[in-house]
This record gives sequence, C-alpha cells and structure tokens, in this order.
Amino acid sequence: MNNENMKLDRAGNWTSAISSSLITGDSVSIDEPRVTGDALYYIERRPQENGRCVIVQVRDSNRSDALPAPYSCRSRVHEYGGGSYCIDEQHTLYFVNDSDQDIYRIEKQQIKRITTAQGQRFADIICDSLNGQLIAVCETHPGHGADTEIKNSIVSIDIDSGAIDTLIEGDDFYASPRLNSTATRLCWQSWNHPNMPWDGNKLWLADIDEQLQLSDRKHIAGADKVSTFQPQWSPDGQLFFISDDTGWWHLYRYITTATDITEQPVCEQLTAGDKEFGLPQWVFAQSTYAFISDTEIACSYRSQGKSCLALLSLADEPQLADFNLSAIDPQWQEFSSIRADGNHLCFIAASSSSFPQLISARISARLSATERTELDASIIRSSSRMPISNDHYSIARTIDFKNRFQQTVYASYYPPTNPDKQLADGELPPLIVICHGGPTGQSSIALDPKKQFWTSRGFALLDVNYSGSTGYGREYRSRLDGKWGKLDVSDCCDAALYAVSQGLADERQLIIRGSSAGGYTVLSALTFENVFSAGASYYGISELTSLASDTHKFEARYLDRLIGPYPEAKDLYQQRSPINHSEQLNCPVIFFQGIDDRVVPKEQAEAMFTALSKKGLTVAAQYYEGEQHGFRKAETIEQSLENELSFYQLVFKLK
Repeated sequence: MNNENMKLDRAGNWTSAISSSLITGDSVSIDEPRVTGDALYYIERRPQENGRCVIVQVRDSNRSDALPAPYSCRSRVHEYGGGSYCIDEQHTLYFVNDSDQDIYRIEKQQIKRITTAQGQRFADIICDSLNGQLIAVCETHPGHGADTEIKNSIVSIDIDSGAIDTLIEGDDFYASPRLNSTATRLCWQSWNHPNMPWDGNKLWLADIDEQLQLSDRKHIAGADKVSTFQPQWSPDGQLFFISDDTGWWHLYRYITTATDITEQPVCEQLTAGDKEFGLPQWVFAQSTYAFISDTEIACSYRSQGKSCLALLSLADEPQLADFNLSAIDPQWQEFSSIRADGNHLCFIAASSSSFPQLISARISARLSATERTELDASIIRSSSRMPISNDHYSIARTIDFKNRFQQTVYASYYPPTNPDKQLADGELPPLIVICHGGPTGQSSIALDPKKQFWTSRGFALLDVNYSGSTGYGREYRSRLDGKWGKLDVSDCCDAALYAVSQGLADERQLIIRGSSAGGYTVLSALTFENVFSAGASYYGISELTSLASDTHKFEARYLDRLIGPYPEAKDLYQQRSPINHSEQLNCPVIFFQGIDDRVVPKEQAEAMFTALSKKGLTVAAQYYEGEQHGFRKAETIEQSLENELSFYQLVFKLK
C-alpha cells in the first residue's frame, strides 16, 4: 500500500483488524495457578461461556477441564473473591461454586457438594488433610431477622460431613489462614474498619491441636498503620511474610517471641530498598513469592515502575546492602501469582509485546548473587492468541512528569499503531486517558487486546498511575489520603496536558475513560476541570454519600481515609460528588453499567444520565442484564467497546 492511501482516514477512524469479536473470541483471563507434583492447575475465565470460571488441569503438557459446565469456580467474599479452590496431595480438588457459594469436591471426576450453607460465602480455602478438614475465610450474610450485620470469620469445614465450626472471630475481616506442614501451627491476618488491608492489618500466630483448638495466640507483625501481606510457611517450617513497616513492602522471616510478653516479636528483614514485594489485597490468595527450597525463594517485585523476577538466597546471613537477590532475566516484564512445588515454578507473566501467559518453569542454574539466574520456561496458556502480526500492536512507553504540585507522577503512553495507516503530516491523534480502578490499583504495561482495539484505530492512550497508585511505596500511595476526587483528577488532567505539550495528542480531542473508582475520577474530571472533551464511565461512582452508606462491607469505610469519616464529613462528600454539580459538566459522556452490580449500584449511572439529559448534552447509557462489577460476558464486552467507539466518532465527527 502506498503512503497516499495510508493517509486517507482520520485518526480515530482507521480500519482495524482487531475487532471486538476477535478480542472476546480468542481471549480468556488466567488466574489462581497452583502447582502440585507433576500437575499444574489454574482458572480460565471465559467470556465465550458468559464469564464461567473453569479450573483447568495441565499434566504432561496436556490441558483438560477439571471443572465441567455448568459449575463455575468463583468466590464472592468481599465481592471480589479469590482463593476459590485448593488441592490436596492426592490431587483432590475443592472449589467454591459461583451460583450458590457452597464448597464442592472433585475426586476421580465425581463432584460432591460438601457444604449446604445458608447465607455463607467462602474464600482463601486451604486443605488440612491430616485432620480431614478445610480451613477458609467465611462471610456470613444474615437473613431478615434482627441481626442484619455481615460477619467475617475463619472456619473449619469437615470434608465428609460438611459441618462448619468457627475457629476465629471478633474482627471485621480475616485473610490468609495458613497451616504449617504438620498442621500444628496456624497463622492468619485480621483488620478492622476503617482500615483497608493495605492501610494496616495484623498478622497472628497460634498453636492448633487435632481438635482444631487454638492456644498461645500471638500478634507477631503488622499494626493499624503497617500492612502485612502473604504469610507463608517455608518447607522447613519457618513463617515468612511481607510488611511495609519501612514504607515499602519487604520480605521478612519470623524468628521467635521472647518469653517476656513486654518484648516485641523478633522478625528478620530479608530485602530492602525502594522495592515493592507486596500488593493491595483486593482479592484473596495473591502470591508474589514461593519457596524453591529451604534456602531459596523465587519472588517478584516492582521498582521504579518496573516489575522484576528474582531469586532470593537464604543460604547465608542476609546482607541488606545487596539483598542476596539474583535477577532472573526472562523475556517478560510483569509477573504475578508466583507458585512452586520444589523446583517446579509457575507464574503469570506479560510484557508490552506479549499478552499475559501462564508459565511453567524450572530454575536451571544458580549463579552468583551478582549474576543472573537462568530459567527453563515454557508457555502453558496465553490469555490471547489473536491471529495478527505484531506490527499491529502499540508498545507501551513509560513516562513520568511533574504534576501541578511539582510531584512526580507516572504513566504509560501508547502511540496509535496500524501497519496499514499512518497520521497525516501535522496530524495529532485523539488521546484517551485511562484511569485505573481502586483507586489503590496500578496500571499495567502488559499487552492488552482492548487497548490495541483503540490504538489500531488511530487513538493514542495514556494509562496514568496517578497519586495513590500501588507500586511506588506507601508515601506515594498515601498521597491520596483525604484528596480522592481532587489529586487523582488533577494528575489525570496534568497527564493529558503533558502529552499535548510533548506533541503526543490533539488538545481538541482529549478523552478520559475509567471503571469503578476510575469512573469516579472520569466524572470528577469532566465536572470540576476543563481539560477533556468527552468521557466514558464504566460502573463509575457519581454520588459519594450513598456509596458511603450503601455499599458492601469490605469497602464500607474505605472513603474514611480517602475523603473523611462519614457522616461527620458529609459536606465534603457532597462537594466532591459529580451528581451534585452536573451544571458544571458541559461535554458528552457515555455510561456502561451492570444491572446486578453490588459495589456501585446502577442507580448512580441512572441519576447522572438523567441530569445530563435534562441539560441537553450528548449522553448515552448501556445497562447489562446479568453483569456485576466488571463485565464478564463476550456480548457485553463487544457491545461496550463498539458503542464507546461509535460515541467518540460521533462526538468528534471522525467519520
């Protein structure tokens, strides 16, 4: 194709081989990998099956579904779930079924229901084979009686009878119950409102006997302003965990507790520096490290906005000057869900040029601490295998800039990319600024077919890790305390203006889009600032007072830290609610909302749509039956992408 033909279409209206149906038809989400002996397991969430979550077994490189339809493995504890299945030494599977939230067993291809609980949900399941029990986090939803409070606890579940006994209760939330190999010691996390787990939680340790009675309970790490993450027992019975006591999530080893109860537990810090080994616990059972042996740990961390995979040696005394870390240098740039059984390692990996992939690997050579460790790896499953060449893909470019308060903010820029199209001389592309959810989340540079849907049509993207994002230490995360709806908004606006100043975008065609908390940032930016000309809100928040008084338990007090205690700070909630200032919003918006959303009720989108319609603004909304907080069905994903594209093309007259 000659250059003249390549310039015919305006950016934003390029013909693309990356269709919405291609995205959903060839894509799955990969989650919760586990490795046991010679077998590997993981969950595929399949849009083609209306978002059904299927446990897949991999043995001798052969993949097969371990969970038949119509079962779907998904926990709804905290609404976000996680830790929805476990495996014992005989490869018996135990899983939470989405439709009823009960636990089932799969043994020799036979499925048996274990629990018949009423109003109970389970997550973070582990197997106590020695005592014939499962141990799990339990969330009890009461009926319509006098007691209407949702209660959380840690319970034991008899594998044969399904009987449920409460082991630990009294705090608002629990996570990470973990037994040592002899089932004689149990650790767990707990926290209370108004904290979220990344604000602060406590790590506990107790002895446990064959009757599952706890004794000698100790608080060994964490506090109201110190967050712990992923407690885990080593093969030789030592307890490890991650804590941000230093301001960064680092790896620690618990040594002992002195007999004098006035003394503090002894915990040894194993890593140091500006590195984040932990994650915000939005879901259960996340893992950033795994034991290869008694003295070696495979781990991942983020530093300066980049993700690394490394091997931590414990053979010698830790030397925090060099961390005893040897980098593993694979082809990927992002890592999650690190799991191991001996030298057999599995994890999810991605890069700016490869979709998230499930990797099975073995550490093939241990070099000196200053050299790199070799990895013998194979790809088990890719989340997407679109049958198009790599020259269709836009590669992320990491940037940083100073916001209006002279603070450094980070983002990833994706230029418009299409092998058959190019910008005309002097043409600048429309820019879509992406606000990630959370807001305690982080953007990813992993190759994403949905992002490529936009860049292949001539849009530029700017994915912003605004103040409050994870991956840059507690200080960066805490910037947003009391400033949600202000600092995140100004950071996203400043990011767009920075892109314009660098000649990366057309200032007349600036778009902002986001989901959930990111949708709130979208609506706030369009209401309280004058930078963007259009926006898209996916199940976004528009009214804060109802969110504070009518959301699920996990996030019921989240806004205390982000805005202020409610109802004491009610005036502030009203001031920062876009719905109360819709007269200031003077540009087109499109809304996408799941009708069954319990996190952000559909009434929020409906109220915003009505207010903008009365003003005579260009506004559209799409409501989806059977969708919750986050879209899972192929039809929904396809429709929302196509409708959003048509909306922008209409607003900016791109056709």
